[in-house]
Amino acid sequence: MGRHPEVTQDARELVELATTEEGVGELLRRGLDWLTRVVPFDLATLFLLKEGKLEAVAARGPLANQAVRKHSLQLSDFPSLRQALETRRARAFTEEDHAHGDGDPFDGVLDLPAGHSCMVVPLCAGERCYGVLTLDRAECVAYAQPVVDLVEVYGQMLATALQGAEQRVVVERLHRRDHERATLLESQLGADSEGILETSLSPVMRDLSRRARQVAETDTPVLIMGETGTGKERLARAIHRWSSRRDQPFVSLNCAAIPAGLLESELFGHVKGAFTGANRDRAGRFQMANGGTLLLDEIGELPVELQAKLLRALQEKAFEPVGSDKTVKADVRILAATHVDLHQAIAQKRFREDLFYRLSVFPLRLPPLRERREDLPQLTVFLLEEQARRIGRRGMRVTASGLARLGAYDWPGNLRELANALERATILTQGQELSANAFDLPVGPAAVAHVASVEAPAAQPSGTPVATLAAVQREHILRVLTLTRGRVYGDGGAAALLGLKPSTLQSRMKKLGIARLEGFTAEEA
Repeated sequence: MGRHPEVTQDARELVELATTEEGVGELLRRGLDWLTRVVPFDLATLFLLKEGKLEAVAARGPLANQAVRKHSLQLSDFPSLRQALETRRARAFTEEDHAHGDGDPFDGVLDLPAGHSCMVVPLCAGERCYGVLTLDRAECVAYAQPVVDLVEVYGQMLATALQGAEQRVVVERLHRRDHERATLLESQLGADSEGILETSLSPVMRDLSRRARQVAETDTPVLIMGETGTGKERLARAIHRWSSRRDQPFVSLNCAAIPAGLLESELFGHVKGAFTGANRDRAGRFQMANGGTLLLDEIGELPVELQAKLLRALQEKAFEPVGSDKTVKADVRILAATHVDLHQAIAQKRFREDLFYRLSVFPLRLPPLRERREDLPQLTVFLLEEQARRIGRRGMRVTASGLARLGAYDWPGNLRELANALERATILTQGQELSANAFDLPVGPAAVAHVASVEAPAAQPSGTPVATLAAVQREHILRVLTLTRGRVYGDGGAAALLGLKPSTLQSRMKKLGIARLEGFTAEEA
């Protein structure tokens, strides 16, 4: 080894090649090319083991030809080759071996002289044997043992590189499968998030949606603020879906849900042996989100000692996994979300001011549900559709008295609490209508009055113009079509919500002059 310093360089290059996009064929070709520098041969052949058969996959030297490259051997017919694989030791053959052994592997393919130089080198790494390397010379001089030992090292290097290439292929296949699943899930979740934002009747939410779309087109960090349960992750998913990174991963990390001692590893990954229990290398969320978007939820709960490392990762787009001194680069778009007052946290020295300014380049505030009660009708439609996909109860709808009951409550838990209330009411209700009685919510005097006003409307004051029945019907149909985004047919469509046949609804729409809505004609809807 000391007389062949090129071996060390070859080992490095083989390992690097195994981690690139080059195929196994290129890896084997380069391995044979490097072998020519350290050992003489007229033919070097690489056989890979497949179901008890050795199949030639590459050959070098003056004797290499198409017959050699298509040659195959049944391993059971060659005990000497099988012994080399079992012992994992290279072996040079003598004239006596050829005369009394199991014959030459190239009998009938090449006309080599009796007693020619021959060597068999096993290609084994870990618990796996990948095949053998054979070297042949027309000269009748056996390979010296130091040469055999050197080529055995090359065989180990080549097998290790093959193992690395095989593992890379498996990891890439798993990554593609996981990416396809994540993309499908993201398309489902993202569509709901966008729908809730874009159909809002609240001026504040419409303005928020417009600004979110604008910033989504950039890689600018966004800080999403709002009370617990207001839908901060939904907004983050919508921003990702509206961005140029939509086909790349969306990864979320809740900084409040992971113990402080494990949070650094979750963010940046770790190497084997970094701490007790680190039995293998593990990628962190930054690496998982490479090329895509990383949401740091509840960023206000991030430990102060970790904030400096996060700031450096954001500034340099690079970091070191726990236990490693190797810098890893990741191209990640950062979104952060919090219900904590970060200005107060900065004053209390619980949050770094420089990190705050790095994250809050473009702040967005999500209003609580009590400030956007006009959105309750369409929010119940969206949340019931989500619920139907999970528990199978389709066709559920909230009645006018039910909406009045929901509108009289302040919703301290916001969208999350509303979703829970709808699911609980669905489980306890026999039919498909959720009226005021279906919701088990705290009732105050204002709520009782609100519900009563819907179920028993007050008398029209004297002298006030009374709307015609047609005008009331027209307004109500338009409101329901707005909730369904112009859709008439199917579960959750306007006809189902109104309790009408689609043909009856379309006929009534034409009679009332409802020809178009948000780009839909009555026929198209």
